[in-house]
Amino acid sequence: MAKSAAHKKRSHQLRNTGKDVTTFRNDVEFSMHVRKTKTKKEKLQQYQNKYKKHFQQGILPDGNAFYIA
Repeated sequence: MAKSAAHKKRSHQLRNTGKDVTTFRNDVEFSMHVRKTKTKKEKLQQYQNKYKKHFQQGILPDGNAFYIA
């Protein structure tokens, strides 16, 4: 297989200066916080609040948002 341009530059720098730039690469950091899935109750609560119950508090006091004449 052919060498990539980046690999050629790294090997050239290693030959000329003696520096191995691969040692300067950062370690992979990953998240250590706990991820948890929502419970059934939390999912239902999110679904109910998603549209903020637009039509429950309407124009008329009984909660009907549409006026029928």
